[in-house]
Amino acid sequence: MVKISYVSAAGTTNVVDGETGDSVMSAALRNGVAGIIGECGGNNSCATCHVWVREEFWDAVGAPGDIEADLIDMGVSEPRDCSRLGCQIVLEEKLDGLVVDLPPTQP
Repeated sequence: MVKISYVSAAGTTNVVDGETGDSVMSAALRNGVAGIIGECGGNNSCATCHVWVREEFWDAVGAPGDIEADLIDMGVSEPRDCSRLGCQIVLEEKLDGLVVDLPPTQP
C-alpha cells in the first residue's frame, strides 16, 4: 500500500491507501476524493485529474511526458511547474506519503 494525501484548495486533507501500480487518479476515485474527476478514465486525454505535486516529491514523481505536458498547457486553468495529471502518476513504494494539492476547479 502507498499512502497519498490529497489537499483541497480549502485546506482539507484526505489520506487514502493506494495499491502499487494504481494511479493517483484511480486511488482518488476509488476513495471518493472530491476534486478529482477523471473524465477520460485515465487515458491521458483530458486534464480533469490535474494535481500539483509537492516539491519534496517532485524528483520521485518526475516530469510529465510530451502528451501530458500538452494537456496541462492547454487544459488546466492554473498550470504550475509542479503540475501533473493524476492518471499518469503510477504509485510505487518510493511514493509512499505522497502529497498532492488539488486546484480549486478542474476543467
